[in-house]
Formats: sequence, structure tokens, C-alpha cells
Amino acid sequence: MKQLIKKIIPPAYHKQLKYAVLRKIYFGRKHYCNVCNSNISKWLPLGYDLPVIREKQIVGAGLREAMCPVCMSSDRIRLLYHFLQNKTTIFSNPNKLLHIAPEPSLEHLFINHKNIDYLTADLNPDEVMMQMDITRISFPENTFDAIMCNHVLEHIPDDQLAMSELFRVLEPGGWAILQVPFSKILDKTFENPEVKTPEERERVFGQTDHVRIYGNDYVDRLEKAGFTVNRYQWTEDPCILDSEKKLNLNPDEPVFFCTK
Repeated sequence: MKQLIKKIIPPAYHKQLKYAVLRKIYFGRKHYCNVCNSNISKWLPLGYDLPVIREKQIVGAGLREAMCPVCMSSDRIRLLYHFLQNKTTIFSNPNKLLHIAPEPSLEHLFINHKNIDYLTADLNPDEVMMQMDITRISFPENTFDAIMCNHVLEHIPDDQLAMSELFRVLEPGGWAILQVPFSKILDKTFENPEVKTPEERERVFGQTDHVRIYGNDYVDRLEKAGFTVNRYQWTEDPCILDSEKKLNLNPDEPVFFCTK
């Protein structure tokens, strides 16, 4: 039946049909996803329950009920979309946007937008427009008006070089959103180059391909690369507090909004 439907309905409408079916299945008034504009009855489980995540109180990680059953957006994505809509001009003014390791639920909002000259990139070239190592970006200085690079830097051994490269290719006056998981209780970022195997990294850092746990010095590291950093805390923003319960945001997660 599924294959028959795919043959009958043009590919351009497959996602719309999928969303329509899922909206009906999960319809409710308790929760709301601002990314796909869906009223839903519940969130789906997301993340992993690991001892190090609990011990280090890592924000942006851990098992929680936070995934939209319609578009699969996470609590972090809903926060970012709110921020982009209300605190930037990304959707109203022309912008050249570089999106590293693009989140699918955000990518579809950008890719056909008339104001956005959009480029997706990743070290793995399979599902992006361009293969890119962000420690060696092949664009000249001051190329992009905006950069999105979320939950990437914790994977990169030389993250300071990556930050410097992102700063280099950003236009003066431009901005970057550079989210990472971080520990609420660590003053300094924890790294150990002796931790190399996937099993060790999962035990020590909370994921098989992470190479550090960022601490409260994350902003300092961004500033060292040249960025001016505004740590936006949504719990202090009156314009979102009324909708917070429906969006199911993490009160500990800020937006690291970096400008040049």
C-alpha cells in the first residue's frame, strides 16, 4: 500500500501527506510544535540516559520526551526557530546562510525561502550541497551573512581552529548560532586526548564520537576566536514565556548568538 501511494502521489507531496497523517494520529491541544505548526497530544522520547550525562548535568543531552512526532524536531530546534523568527531578520532580509550539519526540520524551512541564499555543508557529503571540513573552509573571508553550526564543535579535535574559520568567513555585522552540549557544573571544558575508542568516549563524554564536554568557559572559547557572544536565555524573555509549556523547551538551554 505504501509503495502504491508513493507511485500515485507526486514526490513533491510526500512530506505534506506524511505530516497530514501524523498530525491526525498525534492530534491534541496539550502541546504545540512551532516548526511544523502542529498541535499534538504528546512528545516522543529523544536522547540517551547515560551516567556521565546525569553526573555532569549536560544541557542539550540526555533522555527526555522532547521530539515532535510530526516533523521530528527536538526541543533545541523549537528554541532556535523561535529565536530565528523573533530575534533575527533571516526570513525578512536577504541573507547568505551557511548551515553546517543541517538539521532536517530546519533545512526545509530555509532551502526554498526567497530571502535566503542557502548552502548546506558537512564532512560527510551524502546529504548536503557541499563537503566541508570546518577547520579548512574553502571560502574567502567575509563570505556569509549568517552561519548555523549546532552540536558539531564537540566532535572536532581542534575546535578553536574551527571557531576561527567560522569567524573568518562570516561577514562583519553577520551572526552565527553555535550550539553545543555543555555541563552546568564544569567551570572549564573537559578534554582528554587519551580517550579514543567509541566505548571510552561514550562513557567519558556522553557520546561515541564526542571529544570533549564543554564547560561554562564555552563563551570564552568563542570570544578567543573573535566572536562577540550574546548568551540569550529564553526564560528571561517575556515574548516566549506564555508559549513555553506548549513548546516544551529546556529552561537550562540558552542560544549562543555570536556576532562579528
